[in-house]
Amino acid sequence: MRQNIKQLHEQIKAGDFRSLARGITVVENNLDGYEELMTGLKDTHRPRVVGITGPPGAGKSTLVNALLSTWLKANKKIAVIAVDPSSPFNYGALLGDRIRMSEYYTNPNIFIRSLASRGALGGLSAKIIEITEVVKEAPFDIIIVETVGVGQSEVEIAGLADCTIVALVPEAGDEVQTLKAGIMEIADIFVVNKADRDMAEALYRNLRILVHEKAIDGDEIPVIKTIATNNDGVNELAEAIDAYLAGVDGTPEKHLDLLAEKCWQLMQVQQMRGINYRQLRAELATSVAGGSFNLYSFTMQFLQRSLGAHL
Repeated sequence: MRQNIKQLHEQIKAGDFRSLARGITVVENNLDGYEELMTGLKDTHRPRVVGITGPPGAGKSTLVNALLSTWLKANKKIAVIAVDPSSPFNYGALLGDRIRMSEYYTNPNIFIRSLASRGALGGLSAKIIEITEVVKEAPFDIIIVETVGVGQSEVEIAGLADCTIVALVPEAGDEVQTLKAGIMEIADIFVVNKADRDMAEALYRNLRILVHEKAIDGDEIPVIKTIATNNDGVNELAEAIDAYLAGVDGTPEKHLDLLAEKCWQLMQVQQMRGINYRQLRAELATSVAGGSFNLYSFTMQFLQRSLGAHL
């Protein structure tokens, strides 16, 4: 029986977690009603998206767990989308990697969904942009996207998150060199996790030097030390995230670049060619200024016009 997409959409907006889970499944697997659901999205800008990335072993899941505890105390409603490198045919690792969050599975203010990356480059599921847009329809305050730690190609998270956190551990000396090559450009906040270990202070100092060198008008990227297992430094991190997000509305150019990047990635997922990025950004500026903006509808219409021009 065909899913009643309009009813499903209304249930998602009302905060029904089961309906949200079904909606994600529809999008992830291109099931009947997928395009109807995507083009019907309206309230796509209310929750903020916080991306957490970094190399394997950085304690990203533990950090997410600690942030959940902190934000729950502030009466916030949170969704967690955890992208996992597991095979779509073997879900053992999905459950194993998320065991630290198990205490929140039945919490009415927290929704958790794991996605398999299914071989996608950049640490993100190929459907993560559309899925995040669906989750934005639900009444959340914050959406956390935790990505697979696969290195420099994780700059893709910059096209998804309003605030990107790069988590490192004291032993990650090689990653600091990688930061200079790419990830440094997408971090809004650096976290030195497991800061009770040897070499933590040295990594912290090195990062502070790097952010100082990259500072624009004296505005340096925050570098915060945490011990997520003990909740040490987590309140400071949550405050830094809130402070950064509070200033996002004041940077319309970055927001426009973010939307352009999302559209660009949607088109790449659809395996389209011959799209002019400059034209895309210019038309985005006009559409956003006109109100009633829908990312998915805009992308499909732009794609159809662009393809028609090349036929």
